[in-house]
Amino acid sequence: MNAEAVDPATPGGATAGHDTPAGPRRKTRPRLDLRRLGRAALLGPAARSRLPDAIGHVVEAHRAHHPDADLDPLRRAYLLAESSHRGQMRKSGEPYITHPLAVTLILAELGAETTTLTASLLHDTVEDTEVTLDQVCEQFGEEVRYLVDGVTKLEKVDYGAAAEPETFRKMLVATGNDVRVMSIKLADRLHNMRTLGVMRPAKQERIAKVTRDVLIPLAERLGVQALKTELEDLVFAILHPEEYEHTRGLILANADRSDDPLAEVADDVRAVLREADITAEVLIRPRHFLSVHRVSRKRGQLRGADFGRVLVLVGEDADCYGVLGELHTCMTPVVSEFKDFIAVPKFNLYQSLHTAVAREDGQVVEVLIRTHQMHKVAEAGVVALGNPYAAPPEEQSAPDGERADPTRPGWLSRLLDWQRAAPDPDTFWSTLREDLSQDREITVFRPDGGTLGLPDGATCVDAAYAQYGEDAHACIGARVNGRLATLGTVLTDGDTVQLLMGQDPASEPSREWLDHARTPAARIAIRRRLAARPAEEHGTATEAPAGHDRPGAPEPAAPGPVSGASAERPPAARAEVLADRPAASVRLARCCTPVPPDEITGFAVRGGVVTVHRAGCSAVTRMKDAGREEVGVRWGEGAECRVTLVAESFVRPHLLADLTEAMAVEGAEIVSATVEPPTQQQVRHTYTVHLPDAAQLPALMRAMRKVAGVYDVSRAQPQPSGA
Repeated sequence: MNAEAVDPATPGGATAGHDTPAGPRRKTRPRLDLRRLGRAALLGPAARSRLPDAIGHVVEAHRAHHPDADLDPLRRAYLLAESSHRGQMRKSGEPYITHPLAVTLILAELGAETTTLTASLLHDTVEDTEVTLDQVCEQFGEEVRYLVDGVTKLEKVDYGAAAEPETFRKMLVATGNDVRVMSIKLADRLHNMRTLGVMRPAKQERIAKVTRDVLIPLAERLGVQALKTELEDLVFAILHPEEYEHTRGLILANADRSDDPLAEVADDVRAVLREADITAEVLIRPRHFLSVHRVSRKRGQLRGADFGRVLVLVGEDADCYGVLGELHTCMTPVVSEFKDFIAVPKFNLYQSLHTAVAREDGQVVEVLIRTHQMHKVAEAGVVALGNPYAAPPEEQSAPDGERADPTRPGWLSRLLDWQRAAPDPDTFWSTLREDLSQDREITVFRPDGGTLGLPDGATCVDAAYAQYGEDAHACIGARVNGRLATLGTVLTDGDTVQLLMGQDPASEPSREWLDHARTPAARIAIRRRLAARPAEEHGTATEAPAGHDRPGAPEPAAPGPVSGASAERPPAARAEVLADRPAASVRLARCCTPVPPDEITGFAVRGGVVTVHRAGCSAVTRMKDAGREEVGVRWGEGAECRVTLVAESFVRPHLLADLTEAMAVEGAEIVSATVEPPTQQQVRHTYTVHLPDAAQLPALMRAMRKVAGVYDVSRAQPQPSGA
């Protein structure tokens, strides 16, 4: 992808990736000689009956994972890529073909299947040569064409400054349909980061920041730890060179130690498992540079056990728990360090048991226990899953002929949902970075047993938009684990959330909801709805009472048990109101919620609507001063009404539950509710309710007054004009 590189063997190309801590995390082959591959590529295509020498490393790595793979697509893809890129050079002077070869080798070592490797070899042909997507499709099929198209960048000449964010948007949409697209992009970025030394420092820093903010979080979420950790070290070296060099010194000093607590504990673990007759492979897994740096900042002075972990690999899931039991029985466990990611996998497919054991000298050694298959997935993530469309053909169908990757993770589905609503590239780009910075996910349960996946720190507002989309504008509160809660309540993993929805289809969110929204889907939906309000209906609206952000339903700024969401737009009249303008739509103002037999007056507003106010409402004076046309109105025979009530009470547990239950018994439908911060053990509640009959209002108010702790219930009073 217009990759610019320098030979890693040259002084300018030295990067952090070469200073890997002693003791490889996985079996690897020596880094291939890009100059030798470049010379092989320039020799031209090999005979059609045999594989070109230049892809020998790729074939060897591929056969290690897929011994029966058909290698002909790789041969043909290499010949097309080599001939297409012939004459193109990287900034280091290398033939350009060395880049797709290196990217493909990275994926082959992770276990990618043949289709991914074929597309990887061709991933820059459409972008940088005369090869077209139609030609790729004709020679290699639709899947390869789709993968190549997914990683092909948009041109700056067409998109200007929006080219980079729009390219990532395009790539993420393609990834949503086939995660292999992002696998290729991650490998592509890794090779470019390995060979970034030839670039200007400013450009190195810019690329490193995008890698840090977007690519590394995506690698984490897709579970490709092998790529993620090396990318982290490369970015660390560029953006924080002094800290990197300090960390490198710590690692080198530890390598010179005469004793190795990790090796000693590994020997002890082997002895324990041998005695228990459990077949296992016990390895030492060194921490990568950034991990050592983080541990150093957290713990201060590092000891030998802080530079790595002990990894135990077994054959079956049950063996993992067998190993755990033996270690906790025969060694000194640190119980607080135990985590079971087998029973509850991480959202990025990761599975493992985590524990720790203490040595007699006080050093604590972390131990990871997993099966060989879990380890493969932990390293390669979605790459280890192979072709997501390998299911039987009858299971691959999707509506409207669209691709639908069955392995698509939930977080990616949510990302694809909110990106459609992002109004412009800048909003998408900033929101994407913010979304990806939330690197932990929680699961909450709905009352029907369904689940919602949300980022750590999400609130009831986020749950509402995750479950209901833009219908969440009508949410008026929530119950968390059976108890009433504010919409700003932060949820924790395993909570049960029941969202309380109002019935008014014109309901709109409060601006304060933005303070509680953590997910892009919620923030974008709220902002878009607020931005769509006519100027007349903002906080300066003629119907709005002074001090309220919007008519009738201010969001509480403090920990009240219920949070309300009501409509900004005046509601359609329920009690029948007759106006001296027959064709007009009549709506009752929320600021004073008139009900029969209140004295009322009307004003013509935008859209041919007549809003009806109580005669004493402060908005009446303002509208008259503004020159609004007054319209004669009177009550008809209809009995339904909407009214706002204020209840004042002493603070006590379960007050809200008792109060809302009393209102429900009287047939009142709560449209919105707010609770002000308690003052001197007293609290003020404001409810807007719908009654099927205005005659029920006195009985409702009496029932509310009978609730223990409530000492007054009254109609909301119109604000004076000067308020």
